Amino acid sequence: MHDGLTIDRNQYLELEKLAWNAFLPLTGFMNEDEFRGTVNNMRLPDGSVFPLPVVLALNQATAEGLRGKSTVTLVYEGQAVGTLSPESIYTCDKNAVAKKVYGTDSSDHPGAAFFFSQGDWFVGGPVTLTHRVPSDLPFQELRPDETRDAFRKKGWETIAGFQTRNVPHRAHEYLQRVAMEYVDGLMIHPLIGWRKPGDYTPESIVAGYQVLIDQFYRQDRVFMNLLSTNMRYAGPREAVFHAIVRRNYGCTHFIVGRDHAGVGNYYEKYAAHQLTQELEADLGITIMRLHGPYYCARCDGIVTEKTCPHEVTDPDAVHHISATDMRNILSGGQEPPPHLMRKDIVSAVSKTTLFIDTES
Repeated sequence: MHDGLTIDRNQYLELEKLAWNAFLPLTGFMNEDEFRGTVNNMRLPDGSVFPLPVVLALNQATAEGLRGKSTVTLVYEGQAVGTLSPESIYTCDKNAVAKKVYGTDSSDHPGAAFFFSQGDWFVGGPVTLTHRVPSDLPFQELRPDETRDAFRKKGWETIAGFQTRNVPHRAHEYLQRVAMEYVDGLMIHPLIGWRKPGDYTPESIVAGYQVLIDQFYRQDRVFMNLLSTNMRYAGPREAVFHAIVRRNYGCTHFIVGRDHAGVGNYYEKYAAHQLTQELEADLGITIMRLHGPYYCARCDGIVTEKTCPHEVTDPDAVHHISATDMRNILSGGQEPPPHLMRKDIVSAVSKTTLFIDTES
């Protein structure tokens, strides 16, 4: 066993992404100035946009025990995995922070509940990764330097990133195809770190996308990678965070759709469009703000409110395609109609464990 500070799986994944430069300009767990700037202004002290806290949360006794130490070994499952140089130990009013970051301090909100469940004290400072924990994911996860290298080898100069935590349905496919008309390549980048019970498992997401890529897309135009980091469910702020992360992985464009990274009814459906528009000049990536696709029986296809009049003139013809609805249909043992999700995808994911049944 190693002496040092023991961290859990979620904290290890944050350490890993920080060390990989996936969260640039952040290179360590946030110190107090970085945390306050992020929460209050969505900016780091140097002025860089950064919308969400990335903190190492501890109980008070453990945090206080790190005072005066120049370097601390980080230990995960008995293995030394990295180091932290503590430069800031602090706490906060969690309810006030949650209201700013998530728009609510209700524990019914999964992101806020996760934040409340963690320690109330934080230690910030630069980190190193000394050991990468082997992954049990169904698909290799590449670092940002590896995806950038892959794009160069493919000759792609413009790359659109697509964030998802779901098995692909027809609306997502529509957004991806629209983006592919404008760029050299598409990176489908499912987020498969901590997510709430009822979300899809990594296995089902990968199975669904492998069918879509192998059978329905030009394989020289699409690239899939995984992103093992926590889902924050922070709506518009998380849309900005997702864009920054995909910029670091080499994307030049990022797709933001309806209610991006939302949960329940906590955010207006196009709040992420508004916030990304306000901050886009400082993001270093072009935001593709696309409207929410739906199936229209009158138009006989997947359309949006920008191209189809029937949401107003013939609402009975409109079938909105939401990930929640698809999860409800599949969890009930039913099969979504093919105009909502491809039969080949339904067949592939039905052979996997579809849903997360506990907090992981």
